[in-house]
Amino acid sequence: MSKSENTHKMTIRLSPLAKYRLEVGYQQDGSRSKNDFIERAVLFYLDHLEAEHNGMLPVAIQSAIDGRLGMFEDRLAKLLFKQTVETDMGLSVLLEHLGIDPDYLKKLRAESVKNVKATNGRVTFEQKAQEQYDEGEDDLWQD
Repeated sequence: MSKSENTHKMTIRLSPLAKYRLEVGYQQDGSRSKNDFIERAVLFYLDHLEAEHNGMLPVAIQSAIDGRLGMFEDRLAKLLFKQTVETDMGLSVLLEHLGIDPDYLKKLRAESVKNVKATNGRVTFEQKAQEQYDEGEDDLWQD
């Protein structure tokens, strides 16, 4: 079944300005015909009306957002992978040269999880340094 067998013929009346804009617009848009341009314009406007009524985004806008988010997700995943590789290398070198006890690492991990949860992941190097400094002052008074 061809496309023409699935369509319905309609007559429309346009103002001279609308007719002129249609002539120019369908050529600029790259549509195959005025009918194709009009059908796409009507569907676009119906999507717009439905979006206002339903509070949902039109398909074209949702598709564009999904595409951009997909690109962002891919880029972020690549950056996180690279950062994780660098972190793994640094930790491997550090542990190889310091010979840290595995039990100490378990205790440190539990403490780090507690700290990250308490700060919603906003732990800074300066905060950790201040904590170490504060603990060092307490040690001075215990001697």
